[in-house]
Amino acid sequence: MDIVRETMQDIGWDSRLIAIVGARGVGKSTLMRQYVKLNFEPYDRSVLYCSLDSVYFSTHTVIELAEGFVAGGGRSLMLDEVHKYDGWSREIKEIYELYPELKIVLSGSSLLHILNADADLSRRCVRYSMYGLSFREFLRFYKGLDFGRCSLETILSDNARLCAEVNAGCRPLMLFDEYLEYGYYPFYSENSSDYYIKIGQVVNFVIDVELPLLRRVDVANLRKIKSLVGIIASGVLYELDASKLAKAVGTGRDTVVEYLRHLSDARIFNLLYSGAKSIGKLTRPDKVYLENSNLLYALSSEEVEIGTARETFAVSQLNNGGCQVEYGRHGGDFIVDGKYTFEVGGKDKGYAQIAGIGDSYILSDDIETPVGNRLPLWLLGFLY
Repeated sequence: MDIVRETMQDIGWDSRLIAIVGARGVGKSTLMRQYVKLNFEPYDRSVLYCSLDSVYFSTHTVIELAEGFVAGGGRSLMLDEVHKYDGWSREIKEIYELYPELKIVLSGSSLLHILNADADLSRRCVRYSMYGLSFREFLRFYKGLDFGRCSLETILSDNARLCAEVNAGCRPLMLFDEYLEYGYYPFYSENSSDYYIKIGQVVNFVIDVELPLLRRVDVANLRKIKSLVGIIASGVLYELDASKLAKAVGTGRDTVVEYLRHLSDARIFNLLYSGAKSIGKLTRPDKVYLENSNLLYALSSEEVEIGTARETFAVSQLNNGGCQVEYGRHGGDFIVDGKYTFEVGGKDKGYAQIAGIGDSYILSDDIETPVGNRLPLWLLGFLY
């Protein structure tokens, strides 16, 4: 439990009802246990952490647990894996109303629409999203290099100073290559030789267990969903032809779009849409990426194309850093926050694709310092 994420400081722990959601493997359970360890004395009976997948809940309800806990002086109830308990939202709502002195912290899969599960609950609950490690966090936790977070505006306007600071402490390009392959999931520190095996287990658990449980996906179709993941992991960055992709998977167009959205909600995929689109349930995305570059290296059956890894990293860090990323249909790879145009490439990438476009930048791999509107790609790793 050595890695204490800055998410710990971002959460307003004094709120009465908090939900922490995120992909499997990013450290939600660890964060909750760390909060207890750092803020309460050992054997303090005012706090209780429990996971709702415990066998205890096969014969007891959460309401029963809360009743006994409050009667014994309990004040802070930490409920992990809430999505594994049927009817959780109804019981949490009742506990919230019965015990106004009780603080409740929930965690669950990113597939679970916690704030949509119950309208009354949504008005009471403060939701926080948790992601895998940024490049900056990777440098901090695994290399002992501590740098601050930066907004996108700071990265674009003060990049020379930021690069000088980072270059004074390390050789970022060497460490960046390592991060692309191994740095996203906090469990890398446990046993690096099994890292890709564990990533595969995470993906399989999401598909085999969470999609049928939380999205009512027919188990007979799980093989097709795995085929879809395999196609995207092959490095083909689909400027999406949904009909062609559906044919490759062996299902209908609307069904494959539905699968894409499920996998995006599970944070296996990132989907990009052009700004002109009104995004509905069956809206076809313009481009599909794996959610992070470690997934790409773990799941690809072929040698990973560096261009694919670069774009995957850029979309991942921008999304997780709170930016709105759109597909650049008429110039550049991405439009960010409706204003900035980014083209991703190597150090010799030309300006042709963004010529004449205001607020446009090339994000280049293989450079350590900025030159005009050509910025190091790894700087995006400091957004969160």
